[in-house]
Amino acid sequence: MTTANTPAEDEAPATQPPGWDAFTAPDLALFEQLAHGAVISLPQPWRDIATKVALRIVDFPPDDMLEAMDMTDPYELTGLYEGTPLTEKSVMDQPDHPDIVWLFRRPILEEWIDRGDVGLGDLITHVVIHEFAHHFGWSDDDIAAIDPWWE
Repeated sequence: MTTANTPAEDEAPATQPPGWDAFTAPDLALFEQLAHGAVISLPQPWRDIATKVALRIVDFPPDDMLEAMDMTDPYELTGLYEGTPLTEKSVMDQPDHPDIVWLFRRPILEEWIDRGDVGLGDLITHVVIHEFAHHFGWSDDDIAAIDPWWE
């Protein structure tokens, strides 16, 4: 017994335009490369100081970090400075861990897609500068002098 094919079975599978299968979402390695580029682009003396801060790039903020900030949506946090600002440090302080600037890939990608008007490298630079502003104890005017996107 032979059955007739349904129209859906007769149609060719949908294909992507040629070459699209080579594209992938920007990965953690690219984010790290762009973040380090942002640090290197800082003017002196900030550049040398910033290179001593650890950069951590992960897909999402850890749950305990979100809980500590009383947040539930991991897409709300694109970056975080973890440490003691230079303006508050003392030679008497004994740090229990290095200062860290965290970048969260998936929330940054979401913002990049939502905005649609900015390059990914520019957005990552903006987040990096904002987080280092916490480390340096910068005012809004200080940030605006370095980051033209500061609102």
